Order: sequence, then structure tokens, then C-alpha cells
Amino acid sequence: MMGQILTTGTPAQTARAVCVFLHGRGQTASQMVDEVIASVNAPGVHFVLPQSPQPAWYDAKAVDEMTEATAAQLENALSLVRDAIDAAHQAVPSGPFIIAGFSQGACLATEYLLRGGKADAAALFTGCRVGASGDALPEKLADAIPVYISNGDDDPWIPLWAWQGAKDALIRQGARVRSDVFAGREHLVSDDEIAAFSILLGAVVEGQELAEYQT
Repeated sequence: MMGQILTTGTPAQTARAVCVFLHGRGQTASQMVDEVIASVNAPGVHFVLPQSPQPAWYDAKAVDEMTEATAAQLENALSLVRDAIDAAHQAVPSGPFIIAGFSQGACLATEYLLRGGKADAAALFTGCRVGASGDALPEKLADAIPVYISNGDDDPWIPLWAWQGAKDALIRQGARVRSDVFAGREHLVSDDEIAAFSILLGAVVEGQELAEYQT
């Protein structure tokens, strides 16, 4: 069942691309509009922001072991993400699609991609795989898309080694990656990350190659 969805940016009727943006644990879609989307330079992009029905998309914290309960919650969350993606495609049926997220939202977007979910580009701010390092996690990327992936060097929620593991998995599956690690960055989306997001979105809208995104 489709949950609450917030939209912003260029109206769907005139948009040239559409982006689904997933909020973090304990956050709201409207927070992501105020703290991220409002600062992005993205003419031509329609943003779709689903709201999780609970304070978190799933209860487990980063790098917790993948239990049966977590797997079920994750699948429910991914179902809501797919609903939002369907709504995005209906709103902008002819434009490219970007998936993005922050923190737990970035983790969820990473799982969507590495479980074969389709997108034309992705921006993953402070995310990792859902599960512990020893868990056998799916690893299948649908297309060799550009992916921006970033973290702080000492983030309190997403360990750098876990973030690196997600990056490595994307590269193994053929993603064209640009990555940034920011010294001393707080648990937020910084101005530098917003600038990188703006460049990625602009390139997708214009159909341009991104030379700095490499396998």
C-alpha cells in the first residue's frame, strides 16, 4: 500500500527528470526538502519524497546482523520505495530517474540498487549495506549507472569501513562511482555534497557524461 508522498521541485508536467529522495532514521520527507532539496540547483527535476510510516524505515541500525525480522522490515520498506518510484514514473513518464537518500535512506537506496532495482543515476549520502559484514547480501546492479557516494571520516551512524564496503559492491557490479570522504563532517548533507548532487542531476537532465565517475 502506498504511503504518504511529498513532491517538490519542477512541476511534473514540465520536468525533464524525476528523483526519489529517501529520508533518514527519525527524519521526515519535509525535513529533507528543507535541509537538502531546497539548496539543490536542479532545474527540470521533479522530486518525490516518500515518508516512512514509522520513525525509521526499519528498526536495525547500520551493520546490525540481518535477522528474519530485519529482512521482513527491509522488504516492506523496499516495497514503499517501489511504490514511490512507480509514482515518480507516472508523474514524469519520459524522463530519466534518479534515486537518492541520506543515512538510513541512503542505506535503503543502496539495497534497492544492489537487489537489481533500476535507476539512471544515484546519490547516496552517508549510507552502507543493511546487515553485518558476515551476512550474505544480494549483489546485483541492473545497469552501469553513475553513483555519487559520500560519508564523513568519523560518522557516528555509518562506519567508514561499512560505507567502503557498499562502495566496493557497487564498483564490482559495474557502477561508475564518484566518492567523497569529508574530514570532520557532521551527520548531515554538507554544502559540498549538495553541489555534487546538483552537478549529477544537471548532467542527467542534459544527458551528459560525467568524466569523474569511473568504475
